Amino acid sequence: MAKSNQKLILSLLYVIVIFSWMPIESHCAKKPVGIARREDIPFIKCQVCQKLASQLHKQAEITPKKISEFEIIEIAENVCNLKKQEANWILKNDIVEEGDKLKLVEKDSGGQCNSECKTIERACQEVLGYSDTDVAEYLYKKKPQLNPFVDFVCKDLTEACSSKPPPVPKARSPGEPFVPKSAKETEMEKLMKSIEGMPGAPGMKTYSQEDFMNQKFGDEDDDETNLPFKLLMPIYIHIFAGKNFERERW
Repeated sequence: MAKSNQKLILSLLYVIVIFSWMPIESHCAKKPVGIARREDIPFIKCQVCQKLASQLHKQAEITPKKISEFEIIEIAENVCNLKKQEANWILKNDIVEEGDKLKLVEKDSGGQCNSECKTIERACQEVLGYSDTDVAEYLYKKKPQLNPFVDFVCKDLTEACSSKPPPVPKARSPGEPFVPKSAKETEMEKLMKSIEGMPGAPGMKTYSQEDFMNQKFGDEDDDETNLPFKLLMPIYIHIFAGKNFERERW
């Protein structure tokens, strides 16, 4: 248990070092909370299905290591969840309006998560639904090529691409512009996601920059689970808030 906590604390210290390279303003400024635009989902559903199927196929091809069926199921369960690394592909996609259509345009790097990001996540979840285990089983047993697999997921299993999307209403409000993340932000986010699944921390939660600044660390009963975060919180505040304080007993 002590060794696990040491690993967690070292990882969190690394996160704080990454934070220290970024401008203070990026941590203190309040970012608008993105909310999925569910009315946009019918226009992008087929494209989202094609991209998630491609991601499942790509992430399951971990060569030369042989991947187990359980690992494929885990990928399928996480591919539509932005809190997981398997869903990082969502952050690279921008929703662009072209005439009476919405098009998913893939960028070179991930962007800030706004309402468009949340809309793609929601569309992905609605498309895949409870079919994640069926998709994983088919992928593991049949080992299909990419195109047949996409057709199976999007036409046979989910029917996400069974019909053409409707035209986009002219009165639709434009989405936000795509804002790329810096390399440091991307590295920090990747590390924070990986911490959640580290051995020795089965119930530990991960937190956003806003949670760090506001000292939001779950319930009072979570003292043991969140101990590494609480131990490092005074260091974080000292670096970024510039306040003088005495180290408290958390």
